[in-house]
Amino acid sequence: MFTASAIMNMKSHMFLTYPLLCFLFLSSFVYGQLDYKYYDTTCPNLTKIVRNGVWSAISNDTRMPASLLRLHFHDCFVNGCDGSILLDDTSTFTGEKNAFPNRNSARGYEVIDAIKANVEKACPSTVSCTDILTLAAREAIYLTRGPFWSVCLGRRDSLTASQSAANDQLPSPFEPLVNITAKFVSKGLDVKDVVVLSGAHTIGFAQCFAFKRRLFDFDGSGNPDPTLDSSLLGSLRSVCPNQSDSDSNLAPLDAVTINRFDNVYFKNLMNNSGLLESDQALMNDNTTAALVSNYSRNPSLFSKEFAASMVKLINIGVLTGQNGEIRKNCRVVN
Repeated sequence: MFTASAIMNMKSHMFLTYPLLCFLFLSSFVYGQLDYKYYDTTCPNLTKIVRNGVWSAISNDTRMPASLLRLHFHDCFVNGCDGSILLDDTSTFTGEKNAFPNRNSARGYEVIDAIKANVEKACPSTVSCTDILTLAAREAIYLTRGPFWSVCLGRRDSLTASQSAANDQLPSPFEPLVNITAKFVSKGLDVKDVVVLSGAHTIGFAQCFAFKRRLFDFDGSGNPDPTLDSSLLGSLRSVCPNQSDSDSNLAPLDAVTINRFDNVYFKNLMNNSGLLESDQALMNDNTTAALVSNYSRNPSLFSKEFAASMVKLINIGVLTGQNGEIRKNCRVVN
């Protein structure tokens, strides 16, 4: 991990690298009410509060950076970045927490709750849960040596959530690449975003059920996936034996640098060592394979383009102005 002074020095450098991405993207769309300085007077210590909360969470759980990023991604991909994934079920709607892609796998809710509580103490009824989640994901990646991107703020929180939308809209590791790409395109993203955001799998873990058929019964053949590296196959079979009680066991998405955000994920794909079918499938298409090759050779390019894709992602379908609300508790509508 890093010292506080090292973090601040690195942060300053990275801010100079990506200060205008959000502005350049938003200038073509309708999110003019978002602003880098949105909370400068109403909650001037917001970034510090979020950073400290994420730092504390990572200190207790090294899986948390990937979990926070995934939580943020799953929020933005379902009807926009609106904090809907944070809502508990109510008598009037069934929320997203128990949708198939999130059930028993989405994590980090308590971290956002804790940060929100501290933000409320400093700035009551001022900062949305959506902005907190957006900032927390950014800080989580930066604190694992990933890129830093500037975040326009001023999002508001949704008044409802939808389990059916989560089931329909979130990409699945079992889907073919063409389906996953179509889901990205429907959100205003493109093929390059598919590849570069898949690079988030350089950190984090997957449960065995998400890839077990590659180990034992690929495409119903009764044999393992022939594209999977043989040494990786052996190690994964030891973690995920062919029995149902291993389904929730965990394997790292990138076994080489487990807790560091870097470009090794792409090197793994080049070596047939992608964990998920949807990861390794990037090598089966000429366009996506070329991008994988570029990122595997050029870590700075990956960092730059990951930051740019995140700026696109964090502004999908945001609520501003009088739409939505500022929740006092991220789990319930006011």
